[in-house]
Amino acid sequence: MSHPSASEPGSQDLEPDVSIGSEGTTPYEDYVHASVLTHLQKPLSDDPGEMVFLVTTQIMELWFTVIVHEWQTAAQALRRDDLPSAMAALRRSRWELESLNASWKPLAHLTPAQFNAYRSALGEGSGFQSAMYRRMEFLLGEKSASMLVPHRGAPREYAELEQALNEPSLYDEVLRLLARRGLPVPASVLDRDPTARHEPDPGVEAVWQQVYAGDQESELVRLGEELTEVAELVWRWRNDHLVATRRAMGAKPGTGGSAGVAWLEKRAAKNVFPELWTARSHV
Repeated sequence: MSHPSASEPGSQDLEPDVSIGSEGTTPYEDYVHASVLTHLQKPLSDDPGEMVFLVTTQIMELWFTVIVHEWQTAAQALRRDDLPSAMAALRRSRWELESLNASWKPLAHLTPAQFNAYRSALGEGSGFQSAMYRRMEFLLGEKSASMLVPHRGAPREYAELEQALNEPSLYDEVLRLLARRGLPVPASVLDRDPTARHEPDPGVEAVWQQVYAGDQESELVRLGEELTEVAELVWRWRNDHLVATRRAMGAKPGTGGSAGVAWLEKRAAKNVFPELWTARSHV
């Protein structure tokens, strides 16, 4: 396809107005704050791979932020029985989770020597200290008050995590909606301490079995499938983290006092929304 040259009639109409922002920052910068994002990287080593690690990790933090927003939106919609809005937010989070998971690609093939070239720059830093990732886990029902401890010195992050710990999780809101729809969700599950980790419950498994044995076009089956898609993508995130770490450092202890691969293996073995998976064996 040919493009009009600068001398052709009407060609100037295709050029952007370069005068916009010439007296200050551009409207794009004012909205996106790109100059902030692109100057957040402060490498502590001379290894060029550290810049990749820093940017990739920061991108992951931004995706955590978006996904937390989507799951909070879904939880609020479920609370007011607005299932279409909840489903839309869950569906958006699927594409965002896929983008988050793709963030592992720049790090997935590091050799031990390449990772060791800048590993010392992390010091006591570790991914489990991420406040936004912890909020993701809390929304999934993976509650733990001890995970607030690393954030005691950061008042804003601590307050946000404390609120997330005390609020019902996304899965709690799902189960409350099922109960309002007349399904026999056990009272012990509905009335449980919201700060406690969700544990698999045979009564909840029976509820999902009942849902999946019914009309396959029902909105509750569709809700179950959206949640299953989310759960699978979270599992893939955990597994990709495990594989990338195992490849880069083997079974050595992780940074920040974590157990490294052993801890990640334990996380990867756990199902999100567990009864959605076990109920399938009984349908």
